[in-house]
Amino acid sequence: MGLGDFFKRQLSQVIEWKDQNTALLVYKFPSTNDEIKNASKLIVAPGQGAILVYEGKIADNLTATGIYDIESDNHPFITTLLKLRTNFESEHKLRVYFYRTAENVNLNWGTSQAIKYMDPIYKIPVELGANGSFSFNIADPLHLFNNVIGSRDVYTVDEAKQLLQSRFPQGISSTLAKSSISYQKIDSQLPELADSVKELLNAEAANLGLTLTDFKINGTIFDAGTKDRIDKVANITAEAMAANEGGLTYVELEKLRALRDAARNEGGLAGAGLQLGVGMEIGKTFDVAKEEQLNAPTVDAVTKLQQLKLLLDEGIITQEEFDAKKKEWLAKL
Repeated sequence: MGLGDFFKRQLSQVIEWKDQNTALLVYKFPSTNDEIKNASKLIVAPGQGAILVYEGKIADNLTATGIYDIESDNHPFITTLLKLRTNFESEHKLRVYFYRTAENVNLNWGTSQAIKYMDPIYKIPVELGANGSFSFNIADPLHLFNNVIGSRDVYTVDEAKQLLQSRFPQGISSTLAKSSISYQKIDSQLPELADSVKELLNAEAANLGLTLTDFKINGTIFDAGTKDRIDKVANITAEAMAANEGGLTYVELEKLRALRDAARNEGGLAGAGLQLGVGMEIGKTFDVAKEEQLNAPTVDAVTKLQQLKLLLDEGIITQEEFDAKKKEWLAKL
């Protein structure tokens, strides 16, 4: 190194994060041998903060915007002019790390793994994926620097995004389990669900020195297995409603269906009578059950007619039986 280069290194300099890259969360100011010259100026612009690390320890955290004079009586470092004997290099190093204080907004997220929970109403396992957007900023720069970033020269917004996003599935799953939201109502309650998830996730984010300033769930999608289970629940629910309209319970209707099918194919379903706790021949069992429903007491004629129509639609009674009973009940009106 020539003498001219040495004296050039001793000149004061302006330390600033010019043309701040919005993709970076933390940026180390580049300096030869990490030797900041006495009488240098440090500029902290809006949306920035600066951490000074001297001899491996955090010496200062500058949070207010403005121009700072780097002087030896204010910041404990020694310039290279005092260390000519050590090859023009000082062991007293001062590193300046700028960090972004502005919000990182409208970042898209999506779950890479299934969110699992037990539906509180239908008691079926539900697996779904979700997507949305979120915003965050640095809440505790010193905690983030000490516990997450370390001494790296740069730390990107995308790295912080991935770190936060890895917590999302568990947060959503826990919130769904606690809030007792059925799969049927998830999409209608996305704003409320997102607020609850955000509150839960911010407890995790605080351990990273970060905070979520916004969190939205834009949509959900069920996996194939869950869709099959939902279809079955929907079918059973529809049939239960139909049975109820006809004055029967779902169990009563299913019993009649089983007996109907057994009577039609007695050889293939010979065990149906035993499974239903009936000890007689299947055809007779079906006839007895059918007569019980035909003659079952009802609060009014309209309800009875609805029941008869259901039995006819299900093939449990014939058209002739329906017409005869219908005539009988219409005469009571």
